[in-house]
Amino acid sequence: MAAPGENLKIDSARLWDSLMEMAKIGPGIAGGNNRQTLTDADGEGRALFRKWCEDAGCEMGLDQMGNMFAMRPGTDPDALPVYMGSHLDTQPTGGKYDGVLGVLSTLEVIRTLNDMGVKTKHPIVATNWTNEEGTRFAPAMLASGVFAGIHTQDWAYSRTDAEGKSFGDELQRIGWRGEEEVGARKMHAFFELHIEQGPILEAEGIDIGVVTHGQGLCWLQVTVTGKDAHTGSTPMPMRKNAGLAMARIMEAVDGIAWSYKPDAVGAVGHIDIYPNSRNVIPGKAVFTVDFRTPDLEVLQKAEAQIREAAQKICDDMGVEVEFEKTGGFDPVAFDEGCVDIVRRSAEALGFSHRDIISGAGHDACWINQVAPTAMIFCPCVDGLSHNEAEEISAEWAAAGTNVLLHAVLEKAEVVA
Repeated sequence: MAAPGENLKIDSARLWDSLMEMAKIGPGIAGGNNRQTLTDADGEGRALFRKWCEDAGCEMGLDQMGNMFAMRPGTDPDALPVYMGSHLDTQPTGGKYDGVLGVLSTLEVIRTLNDMGVKTKHPIVATNWTNEEGTRFAPAMLASGVFAGIHTQDWAYSRTDAEGKSFGDELQRIGWRGEEEVGARKMHAFFELHIEQGPILEAEGIDIGVVTHGQGLCWLQVTVTGKDAHTGSTPMPMRKNAGLAMARIMEAVDGIAWSYKPDAVGAVGHIDIYPNSRNVIPGKAVFTVDFRTPDLEVLQKAEAQIREAAQKICDDMGVEVEFEKTGGFDPVAFDEGCVDIVRRSAEALGFSHRDIISGAGHDACWINQVAPTAMIFCPCVDGLSHNEAEEISAEWAAAGTNVLLHAVLEKAEVVA
């Protein structure tokens, strides 16, 4: 058996081949992927991952939210498992690596340990969390949120997509609803490898991001109701333009985010305008405000300020406004012990590294509430993500996976 030292490395070519093979499922229109959660493509991707894990000697578990858990046994049946993983679902115009690297890297870790004959005291589990992206069914990180007790399973099942289809029905339809109770599993630790989704690591020429914190997030769905009217025959003073009110609220979002620079960010992403006709003044606008910051007090202030600003804008314009909190979580501080393991693993392997704050939400943010958790970032080209042009290099993927391998081995305890 090879010693679990610096010479223990993953098979970079095999990892890359797996990423490219998975990318064939649910292809996008511009080189990326559209493998949204609980679609047929998602089911196909899950089936391939299950086959690969079973071929690697793992036993696949499946809970009632569709979370997948592939276990490599440890030598101590009473030792809690070390978990690692991310998500296989993508944005409608997603890349090949967001989430997927974090899942397939876990498979490569297990394959490498098999190749080298390495045994561990603790079992090791490769995980695929359901509906991390939250695009089809809001909010994001839905299934890991149920696992961590943030959401109830019934509430999660009742989430609907734009066509009115429910999460519970679609999970059943594609055949990936398990019988295992969600959250029943206990973890010794959890590690998640992910692309940075930002430009810092590439710009600074750094191999590994040691994620110490995650930004807090507030998603606020705003509905502005005015009055549909003809654009040509309605006098300006008599208009109740929901689209114009939305535009002014969007400007307020931007101003609030700038007022808390440099760490706070904010924007309006999802927008629906009704009736969305060339010659009709919009009578209704539905859009989502997204604020993020690692400072809880700032996050709370930003939400309060946009509610107040939007209400005043709409009152002044004679239109109505409603707010719904569709997602959110407090800023996250990851487990110091696990973070230190990631940092030391990068150093032992000779990779440059820096501490970094995650600007995006991840399943690890919820799992951190029920188990010691840490994240590893690898660079991505131009910091681009949630875009079909998202790109990383095989070398970056291998470096992150090697750090994951050594961090997991330290927590799982190698048996000679």
